Amino acid sequence: MGFSPPVRPVAVDEETLRGHLADAEIPALLMTIAHLTGDVSVLREDLRAPGWLFAPQGGLTAEQQAEVRESALEVLLRPGGEVPEALPEPPGRDLLHAITTWAMGSDTEDLLPLLAEELVGPGDDPKAPGWTRAGLSPGSDFQVAVIGAGFSGLLAAYRLAQAGVPFVVYEKNPDVGGTWFENTYPGCRTDVASHLYNYSFAPKYDWPDHFCGQDVVLEYLRAFAKDSGVGDRIRFGIEVSAMRWDDERSLWHLTLDGPAGERTVVHHAVISAVGQLNRPRLPDIPGRDSFAGRAFHSAAWDHGTDLSGKRVAVIGTGASAYQIIPEIAGTASEVVVLQRNPPWLRPTPHYHRSVPDSARWLFEHVPYYAQWYRFWLFAPGLRGILEGWVVDHDHPPTERAVSALNDRLRATLLQAMEAQLTDAPELRELVIPAYPVGAKRVLRDDGRWLATLKRDDVRVVTAPIERMTPSGLRAGGEEFDVDVIVYATGFEASRFLTPMRVTGRGGVDLHDGWNGAPRAYLGITVPEFPNLFCMYGPNTNLVGQGGSIVYFSECAATYILDAIRLLLASGSRSLSVRAEVHDAYNAWVDAGNRDRAWGWSKVGGWYNEGGRSATNWPYTAGDYWRLTHAVDPTEYELQ
Repeated sequence: MGFSPPVRPVAVDEETLRGHLADAEIPALLMTIAHLTGDVSVLREDLRAPGWLFAPQGGLTAEQQAEVRESALEVLLRPGGEVPEALPEPPGRDLLHAITTWAMGSDTEDLLPLLAEELVGPGDDPKAPGWTRAGLSPGSDFQVAVIGAGFSGLLAAYRLAQAGVPFVVYEKNPDVGGTWFENTYPGCRTDVASHLYNYSFAPKYDWPDHFCGQDVVLEYLRAFAKDSGVGDRIRFGIEVSAMRWDDERSLWHLTLDGPAGERTVVHHAVISAVGQLNRPRLPDIPGRDSFAGRAFHSAAWDHGTDLSGKRVAVIGTGASAYQIIPEIAGTASEVVVLQRNPPWLRPTPHYHRSVPDSARWLFEHVPYYAQWYRFWLFAPGLRGILEGWVVDHDHPPTERAVSALNDRLRATLLQAMEAQLTDAPELRELVIPAYPVGAKRVLRDDGRWLATLKRDDVRVVTAPIERMTPSGLRAGGEEFDVDVIVYATGFEASRFLTPMRVTGRGGVDLHDGWNGAPRAYLGITVPEFPNLFCMYGPNTNLVGQGGSIVYFSECAATYILDAIRLLLASGSRSLSVRAEVHDAYNAWVDAGNRDRAWGWSKVGGWYNEGGRSATNWPYTAGDYWRLTHAVDPTEYELQ
């Protein structure tokens, strides 16, 4: 089954096409020209500006952009005004190598297998399992439980369906979407470019915004669940409260809680797709329950509470608060922002902008333009961003910067922020971070955040909260009387698979074994827990490595399906990662995290809780792709 809409013919005249090209992303258009013609001579060195991966339109001048548009006209329009309608093949290895090496400014030989899976034509799905249960083990009984129907759970279900492996999806909510169903607060939107925030084999060409809102992302997942058929296999309103491995029968016993009460089912394997950011964290503040007004977490937004004319306190200035506060300022009579650490801001002028109609036309009509645009978005994270967050012990690292590159990045972001504060110098000490860039989540900035904080009806308070009171809260010795408190305090990101009780081989308790420090091999498997696979598990959070968590979920799905293939092909009943493999891998991950800005800095936060990061992946997207592309049977015990 293919999900990509077919590319439509470029059936327009020259003037119309010229108008559409005015909204093209020029670097992506230039790479498209090279692909469609096979002529890499158009990829001239003078058209690749220094640092162009990080600059709008690649930092190209207006003259250079116009030159590329004219070249595109010549390619897309035939003599006589007719246009080519046949879709060309994906770029071959040599052409892919030439184009991507030129674009990234360094040899991409090691990335070619990864990139070949990303730059595919409509209807292609190179990551699909190349096997079926009927072909490997005809007549075998192998049932899989998938827990969660967000991005990862729907993907796992679809891959299982492609392989003909029976499965059931258990979802505690009444609809698909996971975090995109639960988070409905004002301003909720992705901070990953929309054209990256979808399955590689099911792109959406008509995203309305560059960074779409919650409702649009949720609708994408609903449509995928329906069109793929996996929606029919989801049991909604069912929460898995416990899982127990049966050593004798090699089965997982799942305790299900639902409208009909509690019951137990058995499955041969379990894929946990419950994610990292799904259990709200409430701050431990004295007197929290004494507040007499309305109080709720951002992930459980109370839409019945009208904020008009209300005094509102928002606790936190992380990603959720960053989106909420500009939306409610002006509606509320007063907003008090309780800040522990300010965020670094990454200039993104188009963060709230719609995709122009002409740009959407290009995605739908110009062969492979959408794929090269996706590559253009993906490339900076493949090489470039992560390097700026690696600790250089000879620098030496400080709480200002962890390397010379990190210091230059700090200077760039600082300059962009200070340019917005010339009319509010008193805010500078409140909003400029004192920690290295990358130690906490960097947020996208189009000017709305600092403009909001400059409002007369918005106040930033940096003093620690001492206690809650019936009328509000007390911070820095000052009383703040408010009507509503919003906890934008994030999630229990390091408490994986909670609140489920998970019991493995020999009665081992997963959470007791983790003892507050979750670990898994590749973020997927844990010793003594056979046939249990995690998606978005420990140390699979991307921090500057390119793509999105959807990309990591696709990698994990590839690996999990290969593990199931190994089970079926070998006739084994269980598969469990060897402890020494798991331990060596996690020592390597821990060493990498210690040498990243978030591991070195003492600023704290969910990137590094308790002195260790249980969430972040410290290496490249290419590294994770290579590690998860196939299962190595020698790393597992098969029984």
